[in-house]
Amino acid sequence: MESKSKGYWNPYMGGIALGIVLFLSFFILGNGLGASGALQRLVAWMVDVVSPVYAEGNNYWGHYFADGRSVFDHWLIYEVLGVFVGGFLSGLLAGRLKIGTDMGPRWTKHKRWAFAFAGGIIMGYGARLARGCTSGQALSGGSVLAAGSWAFMLMIFVTAYATAYFVRKQWI
Repeated sequence: MESKSKGYWNPYMGGIALGIVLFLSFFILGNGLGASGALQRLVAWMVDVVSPVYAEGNNYWGHYFADGRSVFDHWLIYEVLGVFVGGFLSGLLAGRLKIGTDMGPRWTKHKRWAFAFAGGIIMGYGARLARGCTSGQALSGGSVLAAGSWAFMLMIFVTAYATAYFVRKQWI
């Protein structure tokens, strides 16, 4: 017997809820939201597993291991774990927990995964260049009126609109 999925949240209520979570993050932790820092710490840990001497002696990776600290001793790791657990529970409670690949009629599953993977790599690299991901830069930085974060957010919207024209036929 298949369960019927529940409707989506109203986007305005979702935005208000996200704003409350962001406010509470600043109020309780003294930090905003973000995710790319947790991924960077995971990569630092993998570099340390492969070559501990290189990781600790390298200027880029070494600060993660200063004073014998663990890369997992940071609040971002637990925030991202909470996002995964919360997303899983949300999907489970809403009846949307399933394995599948969403795509337009002109896409194959392999093409969709290849483009998603390539886009993820480009966004990850861009997050390192911009010193933060969309949640860290746009939400947290934008909420404290950081000029660089507003420029970042503006460019995301401009790029999305410019790119949408070229891929629009893939989804209709």
